[in-house]
Amino acid sequence: MFSRVLCPLCEKTARRFRAFGGGTVKRADAQCPHCASLERHRLIWLYLRNETDLFSGTQRKRMLHIAPEPALHERLVGEPHIDYLSADLDPGLADVQMDITAIDFPADSFDVIYCSHVFEHVPDDARAMRELCRVLRPSGWAILQVPILLERTDEDPTLTDPEERLRRFAQRDHVRAYGPDYADRLRAAGFQVQLDRYAERLGPESARRYGVLTEEVVHFCTKT
Repeated sequence: MFSRVLCPLCEKTARRFRAFGGGTVKRADAQCPHCASLERHRLIWLYLRNETDLFSGTQRKRMLHIAPEPALHERLVGEPHIDYLSADLDPGLADVQMDITAIDFPADSFDVIYCSHVFEHVPDDARAMRELCRVLRPSGWAILQVPILLERTDEDPTLTDPEERLRRFAQRDHVRAYGPDYADRLRAAGFQVQLDRYAERLGPESARRYGVLTEEVVHFCTKT
């Protein structure tokens, strides 16, 4: 049994991860006290490092990182195998300002795309998914994550009241709450989707040590 937790992103140990949560949920053992990474950030870093070819090969991979999380950005931006570009809708938060429903790059521009916890903020998520598929190279791959909160996706484009959004979608700035049918939306946009239960495969001891949620599923996407 491990007596301390280890953040794989900043590679520092602690007695425990901090509690964290907005909206309707506060989670114990969620946030790294050193780099502020959360469970999903640590899981994806482990997945990128151990399950993909992002850091290997003789050719640099061009990567698009949507709404960059600081802890992941710090590790990715200096990697010698990655031609890294971050993008965000709000100016000043990334390398470029970008609306993912109208991406100003030609088709087949990126080898790797990472976009996490973004689509639930986007009114036209189908258009955003199609745009990401368009700019992904045929040989590339994307990891496209959202919080899976319900048995089936719930959305109402007419709903604007923040408190009602909080009640139905778990956060005041969310426009929907996804269910497992999220994968079908990605497929409709042109992706092949592999549902990888990597956190479960880590096993309970490693999951506890790294502070990841075993129920989190990685949506690994390629072009059809």
